[in-house]
Amino acid sequence: METQKSAPFYSILITSLILALIGWVGLAFLLLNTLPTLGPRWLFFFLFMLALSGTVLPLVYFFNLRFPSTPPAGGAVLVRQAMWVGIYGDLIAWLMMGRVFDTARAVFLAIGFIIIEILLRMSEQSHWKPKD
Repeated sequence: METQKSAPFYSILITSLILALIGWVGLAFLLLNTLPTLGPRWLFFFLFMLALSGTVLPLVYFFNLRFPSTPPAGGAVLVRQAMWVGIYGDLIAWLMMGRVFDTARAVFLAIGFIIIEILLRMSEQSHWKPKD
């Protein structure tokens, strides 16, 4: 039976650098050179998600090393978990733009994302694999 190993750090680091570089450089260009019309606003959310996901990806990798699971989190799981942070940051920014942000809403959103990720990880663990 083949066991799934966690992703090597260098591939996570390269992915993280690419995502963060595209996100932060794109955000800097966007904020300095455009007006906040509809198109650049949506591009802001996309680039902000890339920037946050790329920045937090090594942290997600080390959290999954520190708290291992069965099966170990692969590269796709690590990127998904980092993207949850990016989507959460986008939602917080969107709520702030609409002036409806408050701490309770932020906490409930975070709890919701954590519950979704726990359920996805439980689904991955529940796949039955017969012994050879």
